[in-house]
Amino acid sequence: MDLDAARIEKAAEVIDPVFLNTPQYVDEQLCRALGGREVTVKLETANPVRSFKGRGADLVLSTLAPGTPVVCASSGNFGQAVAYAGRARGMPVEVFVPETVNPVKRERMEILGARVVVAGADGAAAREAAAAHAARHPDRVHLQDGLQAAIAEGAGTIGVELTRGAPDGPGFHAVVLPVGDGALINGVGRWMTEHAPGTRIVGVNAEGAPSMLESLRAGRAVRIGRPRTFADGIAVRGPLEPSVRRARALVDEIVLVSDEAIAAAMELAVRTLGIVLEPAGAAGLAAIAEGAVPGHRLATVLTGANPRPEGH
Repeated sequence: MDLDAARIEKAAEVIDPVFLNTPQYVDEQLCRALGGREVTVKLETANPVRSFKGRGADLVLSTLAPGTPVVCASSGNFGQAVAYAGRARGMPVEVFVPETVNPVKRERMEILGARVVVAGADGAAAREAAAAHAARHPDRVHLQDGLQAAIAEGAGTIGVELTRGAPDGPGFHAVVLPVGDGALINGVGRWMTEHAPGTRIVGVNAEGAPSMLESLRAGRAVRIGRPRTFADGIAVRGPLEPSVRRARALVDEIVLVSDEAIAAAMELAVRTLGIVLEPAGAAGLAAIAEGAVPGHRLATVLTGANPRPEGH
């Protein structure tokens, strides 16, 4: 296991405070709508990139020399996070995105100073283009969401905050997390297995993009067909092998949710919490609402608030 709980704890001293100590609470109206279960929500939306990705991006860039050029591929949120952290450190950032990129996310990456390159029909093509570009320019550092340990360890600080605010007694029965590349669930899972070992770590894939579920079943990274989901933040065609290896040790279960269930969860978040989520950000809540996760005391992370504009 290359993820370290001690480094996760220390990461909070390095990561920009704007991404840390996000609100987490139990909303009675939401709990009533979820059948009376006690569900803690953690809001990873009220920050300059509107998602949890800033934690890992800021931490991994802190390990590089100021001014180092970086390259990554992204559907939008990771790219925003790298652009934000890179700008603060004087690092030129290039982000390769699929043709289907959310125009809001693209604009925000560009506003944050990134050079955005449209490359290919989907995330897999963008990832390949970023790798090829980095190979042609060895002065640039190639960041891959789900690969570098520091990205997952930065996300793992969410676990530190969850355990600090856990209910009295045995704590959470389960923590439910959307899964794309796996950095979030692996980082949080690494912390929880050490500090709250009785808590189940449950990941959520969209039915149209079950790449981590299929990978864990196969015991290796599996590449699926083109994802068919509107949850672009978790529409991953194939996770990286190191991410799958970590998940095999840290994740108890992956469940699937339909786009219809995600859309219903987005509406539920607006109605009960007053929060507008993007589809991937609502996947954990969707799994709980669908009854896919047993347990009375649950926690989920609302991971992103960059929805597509109407009509896109």
